Amino acid sequence: MALAIVLVLLVAATTLFHFLSPWWFTPLASNWGQMDDTLIITLVITGFVFIAINLFIAYAVIRYRHRDGRRAAYEPENKKVEGWLIGLTTVGIVAMLAPGLFVYSDLIHAPQEAAVFEALGQQWQWRFRFPGKDGKLGVTDIRFISSDNPFGLNPDDANGRDDILIQSSEVHLPLNRPVKVLLRSNDVLHDFYVPQFRVKMDLVPGMVSHFWFTPTQTGRFEILCAELCGIGHFNMRGHVVVEEDAAFQAWLDKQPTFAQSLAKAGDAAGDMLARQGRQLAQAQGCLGCHSVDGSAGIGPTWKGLYGKSERFADGGSAVVDEEYLKQSILEPSARLVQGYPAVMPPYKFGDQELTALIAYIKSAAGSGAADSEPK
Repeated sequence: MALAIVLVLLVAATTLFHFLSPWWFTPLASNWGQMDDTLIITLVITGFVFIAINLFIAYAVIRYRHRDGRRAAYEPENKKVEGWLIGLTTVGIVAMLAPGLFVYSDLIHAPQEAAVFEALGQQWQWRFRFPGKDGKLGVTDIRFISSDNPFGLNPDDANGRDDILIQSSEVHLPLNRPVKVLLRSNDVLHDFYVPQFRVKMDLVPGMVSHFWFTPTQTGRFEILCAELCGIGHFNMRGHVVVEEDAAFQAWLDKQPTFAQSLAKAGDAAGDMLARQGRQLAQAQGCLGCHSVDGSAGIGPTWKGLYGKSERFADGGSAVVDEEYLKQSILEPSARLVQGYPAVMPPYKFGDQELTALIAYIKSAAGSGAADSEPK
C-alpha cells in the first residue's frame, strides 16, 4: 500500500513541477517554432505514458496485493493485451517521429534566396566565412590548412580570394533574412547550437553539414558547442549578433578578405620562429584556452604576458620569462596562476618546439599583429 501511495505522489509532484517549473524554452528568435511544437508533442506523449504506467502500477499494487486465502492466477500470455500494447506503442512512436521527420526535411532545404555563410569549428573556437562580392565561397581542402589559412582555402581559386574571413567567435547576421549555415570541423566532432534559434547541427570531420533559419529578433545570442569535444569544450562559445541590414553590411565591409589576410600574415611573419610557434599553438589547441587579444579564457591571455609578474594560487609570484614559460608548458600543475583552474595537461615538446612556442608568446605580448590572431 505504501508503494502505491508513493507512486501516486510521484505522478502528482512530477505533473505539478512541469506546470509550475520556471525552466521552459528560451524566447524564440527565429522562424523555427515548429521545433517547439515537435518537442511539445514528444513531451505530451511521453508524459502521458509516464503517468499511465505509474498509476497502473499503483492500481495493480492495491488491486492484487496479498490476501490470506487467495492465490494469483497464472496466465502465460494474453494475445488481446499484447495486441493493444503493440498497437498503442506503434501509434505513439509514429506520433513522436513523424513530425520530426517533416521538420528536419524543412530544416535542411533552404530557400533559394537564402544567404550563405560558413561556421568552422576547431578545438575550442569558432570561425566564420562569408562569400565575397562574387557571391561564391571558395574551394577548400585539408591540404591547404595552416596557421595562416585555417579555413583551408585554395589560394589558386579565384572564387576564394574575396571570401570574407571572420577570425573571431562573433558573427553578425541581418534581421529577417533567411541564411544557410554550412558547418565544417577541422579536428573532432563539434555541434553548432543557438538555443534561441532552435537550431543545432553536428560538425562532422570530413563532411559539410548544413541547415537554415531566419533571425526574427535583433540581439546578441550565444553559440554553444553541444558535443563533447575535449577538455576545453565548456569554453567553446561564440555569439551571433542579429541587426538591421544596414548595420550588418557596415560590419561586413570592415572584415578582411582571404587575399588581405594572406598579405597581412606574410607581413607579420618576419620572425620565422614566432610563425612556427603560432602554427604549433594552433595545431595543439593552445589558442582555444589562451587568447592573444586580452580577452578572458580558460588560461591567462598571452597578450602582455611576457615580462609581467604573475601571482600564484599559493600566494607566491614570479616574472614571466623563458624559464617560467618552459615550466608552465611542461609542468603546468607545478605553479597554478591565481584565478585559473588546473585543467592544462602537460605537453612533451622538444627544445625546438618550445623555443618556437615561446617566441610566439613573446611576440603576442605586444599589441601588433597578435591582436588580429584568433581567440
